[in-house]
Amino acid sequence: MGESKRPTAPGAEEILGAYFPVLDHGFVALVDYMGTDDCIERAARVSYGYGTRKASMTRGLLRYLRRHLHTTPSEMVELKFHCCMPMFVARQWIRHRTANVNEYSGRYSLMPLLFYTPEAGQLQTQSRKNNQGRSGQPVSDADYQAAVARWNEIRSASAGAYEWMTNQDFARELARIDLPLSTYTQWYWKIDLHNLMHFLKLRVDRHAQWEIQEYGRIMAAMLKRVAPLSYEAWIDYDVCGSRMSRMELDALRRLVSPTDGGLESKAGALSGEALDAVGLSKREVTELLDKLAASAVPDFELNLADAKSGEFFAEKCNAAVPKGDRPPPA
Repeated sequence: MGESKRPTAPGAEEILGAYFPVLDHGFVALVDYMGTDDCIERAARVSYGYGTRKASMTRGLLRYLRRHLHTTPSEMVELKFHCCMPMFVARQWIRHRTANVNEYSGRYSLMPLLFYTPEAGQLQTQSRKNNQGRSGQPVSDADYQAAVARWNEIRSASAGAYEWMTNQDFARELARIDLPLSTYTQWYWKIDLHNLMHFLKLRVDRHAQWEIQEYGRIMAAMLKRVAPLSYEAWIDYDVCGSRMSRMELDALRRLVSPTDGGLESKAGALSGEALDAVGLSKREVTELLDKLAASAVPDFELNLADAKSGEFFAEKCNAAVPKGDRPPPA
């Protein structure tokens, strides 16, 4: 086969077809991509030149585009993933309606009976501040073991019923209906770079459910290999940056004022009453303080030693598919 004439990214080429484990039975693989940072620049300039500009010029343009929300050039780059995740993660994931998706069919194929079990540190009490999140406080070891036993009981009953019905040649589309949301599914997921960055901004955020964060971190590391300059701008302007409301800007203007080429500090501090005066609610004040708090800059990286072959996961899934020669449950 001759050398490819399409633009390629060396970092992406290194991981194509490598499967990276996520959670206890899941994975993410970058199976294909189209385009690089250079392609975004050429789309923005509608240029046919290739390899003639300095990397610093490409970086400057890409950062300008991201900073000013000129997003259509980044839609010219696409990434295609093969992903395996618990169904409850898939249902969150599919809310992002900007990708092409083809999911494993439980009507056509037998479902691998693989179920997600959270680690002890992730089974936590309900948050009192966030109605859709965890408190950060793990339950006791005894409660964790009791929960695992109940999960296993439910899964055993569901899996037994599923195996019995499929062994009896019941229609698969009905045999599957009582499998729990912890059951793993998988899909091919293709998305353009702009919408991938929007997806990842939400899913690597610390407020997202931890399980989908785990997928987001692997995919962000893959993005870094496909388009490193776009990744850098995404970290700076999306992940670690924040938009400001009119009231938040009014509050900051009470502390600093613009000068010729800089900022001048004003004396004093803003009290709660002053923040009320610019129209910020108590929750908005909390969010403003959160935006201004120093935070670590994430650096998403892949550990290549973790990579598995596609055959490794195929064998794992095949081993979990019900076999017709198994005796039906009593």
